[in-house]
Amino acid sequence: MFEPVIPYLLVLAFALAAIGAARRVRLWRRGQSSPVHFWRGLAAMPRRYLVDLHHVVARDKYMSNTHVATGGGFVLALVLVVLVHGLGLHSAWLVWPLLAASLLMAVGALFVWKRRRKPASELPNSRLSRGPWQRLPKSLLAFALGFFIATLPAAGILPEGTGGALLTLLLLALCTWGLGELVFGMAWGGPMKHAFAGALHLAFHRRQARFGGGRDTGLKALDLTADKLGVEKVTDFKWNQLLGFDACVQCGRCESKCPAFAAGQPLNPKKLIQDMVISLAAQEEVSYRGSPHPGQENAARTGCPDKPLVESMLDSQTLWSCTTCRACVEECPMMIEHVDAVVDMRRFLTLERGQTPGKGQEVLENLIATDNPGGMAPASRSNWAADLNIPLMKEVQEADVLLWVGDGAFDMRNQRTLRALVQLLRAGGVDLAYLGNEELDSGDLARRLGDEATFQRLAKANIKTLGKYRFNRIVTADPHSLQCLGTEYAELGGDYRVEHHSELLAELHRNGKLAFNGGQSGKLTYHDPCYLGRYNGVYDAPRYLLDQLGFERSEMERSGFRSRCCGGGGGAPVTDIPGERRIADMRMDDAREVDAELMAVACPQCTLMMEGVVEPRPQVKDIAELLLEALAQPAQEQPQRQKEEAHV
Repeated sequence: MFEPVIPYLLVLAFALAAIGAARRVRLWRRGQSSPVHFWRGLAAMPRRYLVDLHHVVARDKYMSNTHVATGGGFVLALVLVVLVHGLGLHSAWLVWPLLAASLLMAVGALFVWKRRRKPASELPNSRLSRGPWQRLPKSLLAFALGFFIATLPAAGILPEGTGGALLTLLLLALCTWGLGELVFGMAWGGPMKHAFAGALHLAFHRRQARFGGGRDTGLKALDLTADKLGVEKVTDFKWNQLLGFDACVQCGRCESKCPAFAAGQPLNPKKLIQDMVISLAAQEEVSYRGSPHPGQENAARTGCPDKPLVESMLDSQTLWSCTTCRACVEECPMMIEHVDAVVDMRRFLTLERGQTPGKGQEVLENLIATDNPGGMAPASRSNWAADLNIPLMKEVQEADVLLWVGDGAFDMRNQRTLRALVQLLRAGGVDLAYLGNEELDSGDLARRLGDEATFQRLAKANIKTLGKYRFNRIVTADPHSLQCLGTEYAELGGDYRVEHHSELLAELHRNGKLAFNGGQSGKLTYHDPCYLGRYNGVYDAPRYLLDQLGFERSEMERSGFRSRCCGGGGGAPVTDIPGERRIADMRMDDAREVDAELMAVACPQCTLMMEGVVEPRPQVKDIAELLLEALAQPAQEQPQRQKEEAHV
């Protein structure tokens, strides 16, 4: 009795879904233009969904298996439902796979229910959004069981007409519920909307290079001739950014890894993305049922696509809390770009309104006046190397390695790292030179604080200077400079081979040009800098070098691509947004938990942040300093080395 009704249900569900999809597309298209390869993107979408996205989902084995069962089971079951019940193709080759897919989906639904049945206060599920999401396992189960039972007569397991009117009504209710939530609701903003928006987001992603194992971490250049600089309203975002926001599944993985959220600062990256969705759809903030931005638990705002985000939906401190560490981006199973959104909104506040908090405005003024954030005299940039006799590029014109010093040149603590690095490179026979006072700030801090104009000025000046000389590669001890010169200068015409000092030192050791005494003792742990690891994928070289020294090395609970930020990126130390605790203190607690006596670092910002933690704590040293202490040198070179160390 139920069989003749199914085709009409399917037609109705797909028709309403098409209307909802068109409505959703119109919302996304309110954003700014962004060129995409339409057919190429659609063709690439299945592989991106099944491979690239699932590589991220697979980090959580429970959810990976659950997603395969529910997502895979649903897609297969829906296709077979159309063939079997919609078109009446009752072949055993279709009927039995439909039963298997429905059963698989039902099992997945039970796992979803198990994950969501605990109270919101219990970890790890406190990060999951509630509200409409709580009905998702029931909807999945309704679809799976409804069509499983409805297919039994076609499989010959039950005779036609079994159960009479009561079973017919029950099956009608289950299948209508399942189709309504999973097909109709997918396009109208229900809990399954991420399946529709997510698929298109992968097809038209703003960073196509992220797929197929690629890496794309550079901020996009801003057109400084535009009528409006940065993002004021949600419709100022690119349309495919809006599509990406709508793909959020509200799983909270970004929330669980965000250092600012953990520190009690007013930023929850999941809530930030939902703020964009709420604004675009003109919804009430109460419709969001997840963790709020810390300290904003009682906020009740109304989204409006035509009002400034900071006035209608966001507190500006939420934007300035971000350290731009990309932990949220790395964790997001839907591959959403949170950091791009934060910096786009910062650009408007800085360039259009001049509202950079804390010491941010002072730092930007220093960069404009002196080309360095500390306001130091530009002529003093080379003072740290006065007795090292490093060749200047303007004198030698060419070298194998150009040493990019960075702002460590003005900081006495990080000058020790630079001096150690120079001595190591000389011991390895490297043909080395540097720019001296010709080098300007890389522009990293200006760009992260939203001052794209100052960044582009500094970048173009540095590119012009570098264009005068010949070198094979640039080497730097500063991952922030590594990111700018190696990734973000390319869009402005500066295409260079840039390496971190740990990569070159590891190469020298492997080639037999550097040797180290491996008799060091004590417990050591290594802190992965965000801009070295998540931004540039350098994880192995530092560990390789440290393992040559003989220390007992332990990994902190958060390490590698999941390393906890030190709190020093994105201008956070100068904007100085208050929280319940300091990010650097939390990172040092991670080191204490593995009983480390020594924390090895590979970034001048990390050095300053970690040494700023109140003692007692592990000693903090850059990799270059540790390697110099263990450097095996001929006896005749020892007096000169001792003289240089005494000077430091």
